[in-house]
Amino acid sequence: MAAGRAAEKGCRVLLLEKMGRVGIKLALTGKGRCNLTNGGDIQTFIEAYRHNGKFLHNVFSRFFNGDLISFFTSRGLPVVEERGRRIFPASNRAQDVVRVLRDYAGFPSIKTMIHAPVREILARDRRVIGVRADSGIIEAHRVILATGGASYPETGSSGDGFRMAENLGHTLKPIRPALVPLEVEKPFVRDLQGLGLKNVKATLLAAGRKAGDEFGEMLFTHFGVSGPIILTLSSIAVDKLSSARVELSIDFKPALSSEQVEARLIREFQTHHRQQILNILPNLLPKRLVPIFIQRAEIAPGVKGSEVRAAERKRLLSLLKDWRLSIKGPRPIDEAIVTAGGVSVKEIHPSTMESKLIKGLYFCGEVIDVDGKTGGYNLQAAFSTGWVAGEAAAKGS
Repeated sequence: MAAGRAAEKGCRVLLLEKMGRVGIKLALTGKGRCNLTNGGDIQTFIEAYRHNGKFLHNVFSRFFNGDLISFFTSRGLPVVEERGRRIFPASNRAQDVVRVLRDYAGFPSIKTMIHAPVREILARDRRVIGVRADSGIIEAHRVILATGGASYPETGSSGDGFRMAENLGHTLKPIRPALVPLEVEKPFVRDLQGLGLKNVKATLLAAGRKAGDEFGEMLFTHFGVSGPIILTLSSIAVDKLSSARVELSIDFKPALSSEQVEARLIREFQTHHRQQILNILPNLLPKRLVPIFIQRAEIAPGVKGSEVRAAERKRLLSLLKDWRLSIKGPRPIDEAIVTAGGVSVKEIHPSTMESKLIKGLYFCGEVIDVDGKTGGYNLQAAFSTGWVAGEAAAKGS
């Protein structure tokens, strides 16, 4: 996006691609479908970023979701809006998004070099003079750093940009995984691998205090938990784990009060008073969870509905409304969808994406210390900052 916009504004551009082809990581996004952006307004977007959302207000006022949608549709790639106002290419193919961007960067004034990793950005007297690549020194008056984060390193985003920015004197906010699955301490989650939960509420607790909550879908894995609401909460979990015990509280019946859930339990036990509890609870829970609930509620699996004591029912109620899982930690940053941290926004001009420290150096995308929740917010930030950086670099301002 940055290269295409710079060329569109009349600049000669050299696009240095570390890997053997462009857009490898982009082609993997959204499980290969690519959640391009979101249909929300600017305020919704600003609130979707845990840190520094206001920093993006200026770039969003110049290139936002409507502009991005027009960018793709005008180039033959229609889009569709799905639940949560997520915007996807109508073809459901991330490769089509890569193709459009590759064609956009196909101006005659753009030269693309593959297998050309940059090792160092060169500066003199606080001004960019070029880059050092494996092939030698390449002179340039303006350089756009669009190297991504540190997740999925096999796609090329192995944190090179952070190191290059830091070597030029930029402050880096701690690099850590964001939008990442979480590992759970209890081994029983392995038995739940592949089980998805819908319409549940997950609350993150740090040292017993609420740190965040989300409603929607989650998934059990062989190591712990994942899915949309877990990924959104994961950034908070990562930050809190360094100083506090972190737990996940799952409410299986968020639309019902505790009194309503208890009334439902009583009704189920009365209606099915001759059945064993092992066969009653699937009316309230996924069947694979039932043995775990019975064990944690300290109820014998052979107990019939008419035999469930009030204390046992209370324990079941507590589990249904507040099932606790202790979080051991996040999965490695290699598996994170997004990298949190990066170049401090205090050292970047918000209207041009140019460095405040090094004249002629511009930043865009995940290398900047901005990360958002799932739903298309991170890609929109990347496209918007890329568009603005490309235009500003072409103008030399």
